[in-house]
Amino acid sequence: MKPSWMRSLHSSAALAVALALAAFVGAGSADAQALRDKWCSKVHLRFFVGGAEGDAFGTIVYNGARQAATDTGAQVDYVFSGWANERMTQQLREAVAAHPDGIAMMGHPGEAAILPLAEQAAKAGIKMTYQNVPVPAAVDKVGGGYVGAQQAPQGHALGVEIVRRFHLGKDDLAIVILASNDVIRNAREEGTAKALEEGGVKVVRLASEPEWAADPNLAIPVVTAAFQANPTAKAIVYPGGQMLGNAEVYMKAARKKPGEVFNIGFDTSPQIVQAFERGWVQLTADQQPFQQGYLPILSLCETIVYGLAPINVDTGAGFVTPENYKAVADLAKEGLR
Repeated sequence: MKPSWMRSLHSSAALAVALALAAFVGAGSADAQALRDKWCSKVHLRFFVGGAEGDAFGTIVYNGARQAATDTGAQVDYVFSGWANERMTQQLREAVAAHPDGIAMMGHPGEAAILPLAEQAAKAGIKMTYQNVPVPAAVDKVGGGYVGAQQAPQGHALGVEIVRRFHLGKDDLAIVILASNDVIRNAREEGTAKALEEGGVKVVRLASEPEWAADPNLAIPVVTAAFQANPTAKAIVYPGGQMLGNAEVYMKAARKKPGEVFNIGFDTSPQIVQAFERGWVQLTADQQPFQQGYLPILSLCETIVYGLAPINVDTGAGFVTPENYKAVADLAKEGLR
């Protein structure tokens, strides 16, 4: 016969095991409840793609947003603006009036246009976040996150890389096409221009029109005239992937051969990959537009459903060059990079 203390010990051990199993089963049940399928399905969002349907850059953003909607179950209305700032502002006004649960907004119209509408959205209980171009005044005043490259640092880094990679310096000349009149949006290209000047390069700045992003062929007369006025220019920097992907057209119009002028800019796309393959593009700064589509949807869902803080991500990913472009070529052709 076992001593009473041993029987008591066995009983205690059995009880401990039972409690542990119960806790394990309970934890498993809680975990199962936490892992919800289509957990954002009751949330209605409006997402600003920026460009027109089929736009090279906007398509990648759109694909990222659609993937996020599929993964989370969110109900998303997609807004296409053709990169027209006034149209984008009016569409934001309409979005606030429609009272969705959240809005993911491109920052291109600028703080003066967006801030009053962001304040209206906040008063109506609509959550907002931003992509591609930051809107710090709105974020500071009424909250929200930002998913995109940091404009000035990315632009400056590209300028430094241009000087280093192509050995440009004193007596060399480069053309930089500025993005817009908005100080925040234009900080990227201005950062590139300043970095080139810091390296001793003479910079010719050109103004651009918003319509060029939707139809880069509209810039042909301006680009060709720039090379006629500056025939010794060794490099040209474009303000977006749509124009960079059109480099071959510009260079042929300016009677330049592949590699005669360094064609440089931002983003990747099927057109830019082809331009690398054909020798027309020599350098681009990647800003991962797929993330600019995916993460704002995820951020709004997390904020609205779980009360989590907005997501802030710098999507600037480094440089794509003739040496490494093949690593992203297939994804770019699929509209994912």
